Amino acid sequence: MLRLKSKEDIGLLKISGSILTRVLQELEKKARPGVSLLDLDKYAAEIIKNAGGEPAFLGYKATSRSAPYPAVICVSRNETIVHGIPYDTEIKEGDLLSLDTGIIYKQMVTDGAITLGIGKIPESAKNLLKTAKNALKEGMKMCKPGNKLGDIGWAIEEEAKRGGCFVVEKLTGHGVGFGLHEEPTVYNFGEKGSGVELEPGMVLAIEPMLAIGTSEVKECDDGSFETKDGSLAAHFEKTIAITDRGYIDLTPW
Repeated sequence: MLRLKSKEDIGLLKISGSILTRVLQELEKKARPGVSLLDLDKYAAEIIKNAGGEPAFLGYKATSRSAPYPAVICVSRNETIVHGIPYDTEIKEGDLLSLDTGIIYKQMVTDGAITLGIGKIPESAKNLLKTAKNALKEGMKMCKPGNKLGDIGWAIEEEAKRGGCFVVEKLTGHGVGFGLHEEPTVYNFGEKGSGVELEPGMVLAIEPMLAIGTSEVKECDDGSFETKDGSLAAHFEKTIAITDRGYIDLTPW
């Protein structure tokens, strides 16, 4: 069931989103060759605690049969698209590094992600990052009352095509706010004018996930997802609230 958020709810989500933004900005500064992914997770946990928030990912179970997620952030490298666990392994020069986290503040949840190029990366990787970030911007432009969910997916997919990249179709955005994953599902592809109509009070996690070589994925034993052909992937995500006048970016990284 789709649950709309009040102005008071959105006010709390702004605070949650400000904590999330700080976490991503600080992790971006710290992410350098030789730094352990596990250290990034510990650093994120410290920032969240000091800011008065709680980690939304830690202990999260996607289903009743899922193992609880063991970390505060997801760190997905290179061909790993999402849900990468921050093991005690070091960042390397040339890595693409997706940093994804969720924040709970007074029971209200935001979700966001960025992907970084570590040091020198090839032109194809630079194009992937640029295209994925632009796809997020184009999807967000569709977030206004009267538009449809399909308009968001259409805009993301069109930008991916312009950049010569593939939309990872199996993985999607979602509603967020009272919980980490809510209705509706926000696809990164679609037809203009199709799907649920957007209305004030809807809060959505818009998150294009693009790859250089394929739209197909495989799930790994630890619950992470990789591109089926091993090609590089990128993931950008923001939490936005639909208002009478358009949208509010709740995670302005």
